[in-house]
Amino acid sequence: MRFSERLHAKLQPIWRENHRHPFVVEMGEGTLDKEKFRFFMVQDYLYLIEYAKLFAIGAAKAETVDTMGRFAALLDSTMNEEMQLHRDYAKKFGITEQELEEASPSPTTLAYTHYMLHVGQSGSLRELIAALLPCAWSYWEIGTELAAIPGAADHPLYGEWIRMYSSEEFAQTAQWCIDLLDELTADSPESELEKLETIFLNTTRFEYLFWDMAYHQAMWPMDA
Repeated sequence: MRFSERLHAKLQPIWRENHRHPFVVEMGEGTLDKEKFRFFMVQDYLYLIEYAKLFAIGAAKAETVDTMGRFAALLDSTMNEEMQLHRDYAKKFGITEQELEEASPSPTTLAYTHYMLHVGQSGSLRELIAALLPCAWSYWEIGTELAAIPGAADHPLYGEWIRMYSSEEFAQTAQWCIDLLDELTADSPESELEKLETIFLNTTRFEYLFWDMAYHQAMWPMDA
């Protein structure tokens, strides 16, 4: 069994909670409060700025020129394609570029991105992949599942998000990360695999917290 298959099978109970979160379900139904989605897009924009740094770290830690190039390409596509989706959405919701650039991260956004960057900077390339993979993998699965709902991909507000993350291009990105993790862990001892499993579990949990944060538009409690 490949390590990715082990992760996916073992963590299904937690993994599926992300798919069942009300934010995701209501997005697929087209009933999600647009203010919640607006909040999500601003926070996700801030998240992607930090997430993209993981690809830069990955390029620095890559052991082959090909892997370095793939990480560089992922950095470029995140900054100039995925984040462009957020800029386009911003216009639909009346969010100015200044608001995006001056927005403050929520506690969850801070905690999630700081954890990933800590793992990426202090750990191995395997650990970096384990940290960033739940985001790419779960968005691919969620996008694909929502796209299968009749009319969801054509929704005037949420359809563009669903089309991006169910696209073949995004699928290739997620699959490359999965394959790289499997390649890097092919001969890893059980002690190393357990460490990677913990990292993957932690960021899977953070994915749930991110959906929940967006659904409740949660910032610092004392600022409410």
